[in-house]
Amino acid sequence: MDTDNIFDILKQADKRPESFAYYTVEQLWNDEYISGQMLKYHLDPTIDLASRKPEFINKSAAWIEKQFGLTGRKVADFGCGPGLYASKLAERGAKITGIDISRRSIEFARNKAEDKNLDINYVNCNYLDFESDQKFDLIIMIFCDFCVLSPVQRQKLLVKFKNLLNDNGHILLDVVATPLFNELEESTEFEFNMMHNFWSADDYYCLKKVFLYPDQRVALDKYTIFEKNRIRKIYNWMQFYDKESISAEFNKAGLIVHEFAGNVCGDSFEASSQQFAIIAGNSSITG
Repeated sequence: MDTDNIFDILKQADKRPESFAYYTVEQLWNDEYISGQMLKYHLDPTIDLASRKPEFINKSAAWIEKQFGLTGRKVADFGCGPGLYASKLAERGAKITGIDISRRSIEFARNKAEDKNLDINYVNCNYLDFESDQKFDLIIMIFCDFCVLSPVQRQKLLVKFKNLLNDNGHILLDVVATPLFNELEESTEFEFNMMHNFWSADDYYCLKKVFLYPDQRVALDKYTIFEKNRIRKIYNWMQFYDKESISAEFNKAGLIVHEFAGNVCGDSFEASSQQFAIIAGNSSITG
């Protein structure tokens, strides 16, 4: 047995990377098996691991309509997944463009839109690469998807939002907050078929490392998956925010934060909240 090789592999699995050094979103969303698991999580109404529960989405769609108006409005849903928000907003009169990297999710969303006779433009691409000649009245990015991106990616995306937004348009997105980061601890788990065979239909062992970067308020869940004939690594990053830090990123991109809310249902902002929502735009005009 090559024990030196095993030692080196485990040493690498245990190693703390530089923050946002690796980006494995393609593996997570377009692996044939894992993407099916992700879609199953999206569509399970009893959990909120990939999407929020139906009652939250319904409440959120109603608030978005009240807050921004939807009839005839052009709305871009970045990270739309299987269209859970896009379909609700389209039913309320919005002209929706949904963008998502997951082929499986977009295929599901297109089929659902056809079944419901909804005219939704779904685009299968990494939203960091999305381009359009259209200008949008509202850009949404929901379920804290913004927080998984690196600082460079986030700034690129915010500049993209600015360029895609009508002069009096709005951006709505939510983020995870500093109080939640303060509750986290570094940890190590090693388990056979971790997460109920989430990572593979075949047997595997998984080493999960939680790393914290306090100076940056960043957390990483690093998964090293040991299968019979391969080893894979998945990096799930999360950036945590307060009002000042998220405002600074928007301002750097030439955007202005108009308002904070407790969530994308419009609840009141609380300093102790583990998540919060941001409404922003190209100008200081609200409404």
